This record gives sequence, structure tokens and C-alpha cells, in this order.
Amino acid sequence: MAGAPEFDLYRPAEEHDMLRDAVRSLAEAKIEPFAAEVDEEARFPQEALDALVTNDLHAVHVPEAYGGAGADALATVIVIEEIARVCASSSLIPAVNKLGSLPLMLSASEELKAKYLTPLARGEAMFSYCLSEPEAGSDAAGMKTRAVRDGDSYVLNGVKRWITNAGVSEYYTVMAVTDPEKRSKGISAFVVEKSDEGVSFGAPEKKLGIKGSPTREVYLDNVRIPADRMIGAEGTGFATAMKTLDHTRITIAAQALGIAQGALDYAKGYVRERKQFGKPVADFQGVQFMLADMAMKIEAARQLTYAAAAKSERVAAGGGDADLTFQGAAAKCFASDTAMEATTDAVQLLGGYGYTRDYPVERMMRDAKITQIYEGTNQVQRIVMARNLP
Repeated sequence: MAGAPEFDLYRPAEEHDMLRDAVRSLAEAKIEPFAAEVDEEARFPQEALDALVTNDLHAVHVPEAYGGAGADALATVIVIEEIARVCASSSLIPAVNKLGSLPLMLSASEELKAKYLTPLARGEAMFSYCLSEPEAGSDAAGMKTRAVRDGDSYVLNGVKRWITNAGVSEYYTVMAVTDPEKRSKGISAFVVEKSDEGVSFGAPEKKLGIKGSPTREVYLDNVRIPADRMIGAEGTGFATAMKTLDHTRITIAAQALGIAQGALDYAKGYVRERKQFGKPVADFQGVQFMLADMAMKIEAARQLTYAAAAKSERVAAGGGDADLTFQGAAAKCFASDTAMEATTDAVQLLGGYGYTRDYPVERMMRDAKITQIYEGTNQVQRIVMARNLP
């Protein structure tokens, strides 16, 4: 209808689009040039951390009250997506800073929030999340790490496994058993500092992908911490951990989305330039169908992820959370399956070149795999979805 207002059913706000442009420019200029080297040398992407801290993009989710940018959940997703488009390892800096610190934002005392979120916002420290153990992966409630009250302190003993950015992060949100009789209701959450006596780290895992993000065991050997470092009340740690994952699974969806988009963008450019049988490979219908399917599924993953991010933001603001658990699991599961499929197809589209480390799509394919596994395997996501059907 002529003169009718624009039908703005759903789209990110203008500031989200501006943020995307800014992060993409930064990522392409300051992060992408080091991505292959970071992967090849399996080293921490210090250049990325420096660039993100300089531009206040390392922990955008921290509220303004603690010196942070106060970014909403969708803005956080866009930051992670755009970094992952060029380097999945680097995207784990903002993603895991949120994972590690969100339990404080959800459940900690005001004093604890101020003490730890403020240096995180300033870029003086990173945060990691310690839930998994050697014998407690998908069954996180089966953890064995103990925290025993001793006067004004708790003494922690145990081993945490698969801890992202361990050894680089200064702060760790650690789940530990305070009452073994109560299973999940006997688990509490604590902040442990890297400098606490008795904290040490295992050797870096030798991984298929995300090689620039160190993954190590965290050893807690009679680590004595003040009792006021408990996050929330005793026995509420597991509930806080699960609430955290409802929100942060969406950041893994964002990471997967970015990897998939990066693979599509590269493959698209390649097939337009590469000629066989006297014409660009992109002119062949079989190739066009592959690109169309990749683009279709990536766009579906984006819409699911952004809708889940919007739900996360509403819940964080005090809205209902009836289907956040379902939406977060669905976004993570679908986006990561899409990333694995899209990156595999990108390697195929490059042919023999796609199988070499001279081109980025083989790295993207290796990086994509972990998004189907961590923060709950996609098999677990399907269990979560089935139990929380809207």
C-alpha cells in the first residue's frame, strides 16, 4: 500500500547493524591475518585479545554498572559471530568471558559482582567456567570435586577437565559438591583465582580444531578460598550452572554461525574465480545447488539464533523464561549441525585445494566440529528440547 509504514516484523536494530560492520572490519584487519598462524602453532591469539580489549569487545555483556559496555544478548551474539567468521579460536574470548562470568551476574552478591566483573570489563582478566570433570561430562551432576567448609573458608579439592582458556584466564567459576547426599542440590558455585595457592593446570590438550584456544585440566589441591567467594547460596550452584547454559548455548550457536558464514563466503568467492571446462565453476548447477543449500541453512540458523538471543535478553530483563531452554538448545544444535555441513561442503567445493592448509576452509571444518560437542553435545540438546517442548 503506497505510503504505508515499513512492516518491521523482525530485524536487528540499526545499532546492531552498525556493530556488525565495526566488528567485521576489526576482525578482518586485526584477527584474520593471524588466524592460520594461530592454528598452525596452536598458540593463544594474543593479537585478537589485544584488539578486542582496545575496542572494548572482549566482554561486551558486562553491565555498565561495572564499567562494561552493557551489550544485550543479540549484540553479544553478533560480536561472537563476526569474530568466528575469520577465527573460531578468537571468538572464544568474548564467548567464554560470558560463560565464566554469567553465573555471577545471575546469582552472586553485589560485592562479588563488583570485585570480579569490573576487572573483566577493563580487560585486566579473563573468566573461565569449570563444570566438566573426567567422570562427569554429560552427567555434570555426577561431579566429584569437593568444597568443604572450614571456618570462614572453603577448601576445594578435585579436577576439572575441558576448561577453555585455562591458564590464560585469571578467574574461574568452579562448581563443587558441598553436600554429597543431595546430588545436584548439593552442588555450589565459587570464584577461584589463578593465583590461589593449590591451583595448577594440566598440559594443553592436542585438539582437532580451535587450536588457538587452550583447553586444559584445572587441578584444585587444598585450595582455600574465603567463604564469601561462593556464588549465591550453598546448594544452588548446579541450578545456576544450568541457567547459565540456557543463555550461553546461544553464544555457541553464534560461533557456529560465524564459522559457517566464513566458509560460505570463501567458497563462494573461490568458485566464481576457478574455471573448469572453459567457464567458472560457479556456473555449474550442481555447485549452485550446494551454495544455495548452504546459504539457506545458514540463514535459518541465523534467524533461530537471533530469536533465541532476543528471548535470552527478555529473560535477563525479568521476562518469562518458559521456552528459553528449548530455544537455546535448538539454536545451538541446529547452528552447529549447519556449521559442520557447510564447512564440509566448502572443502568439497574447493576440491583438492580445500583439503590443504593453504586455504582456510579445512581449518573451519575442523573448528566447526567442536560446536556440536561442547556446552552439551547435540545428542544432549535433543534430550533438552524433548523435555522442554513449547
